[in-house]
Amino acid sequence: MSTRKVSKKQEARLAKTLGGKRQSNSGATPFQKGDVVAGLFAIEAKTSMTPKQSISIRREWIDKIRREAFAMGKPYSAVAFDFGTGSLGNKETFYIIDERLFRKLNEKLEEEENA
Repeated sequence: MSTRKVSKKQEARLAKTLGGKRQSNSGATPFQKGDVVAGLFAIEAKTSMTPKQSISIRREWIDKIRREAFAMGKPYSAVAFDFGTGSLGNKETFYIIDERLFRKLNEKLEEEENA
């Protein structure tokens, strides 16, 4: 399977899971940016073609999706990634968010726990 097909599959899965929308042509159009848009988020999706134990995160991915989120009026951005197909064909997705958003998330979760 080509890289493009694997990426498209991941983006479609993310959009479905998050109740969002996959951007056509991976956000390469002038007005539709990011790979997936869901609620308040613009998301850059990264996947591996083969199962891996580690992945290198590039600062340029984070900077790019931050700029694109801002351009689209989205207050939050994230990089979604996985380590490739698991033994049963399932993938677990992880998200990279900035400290400001993490602190907000932590605060909300603590409020829920203490309610």
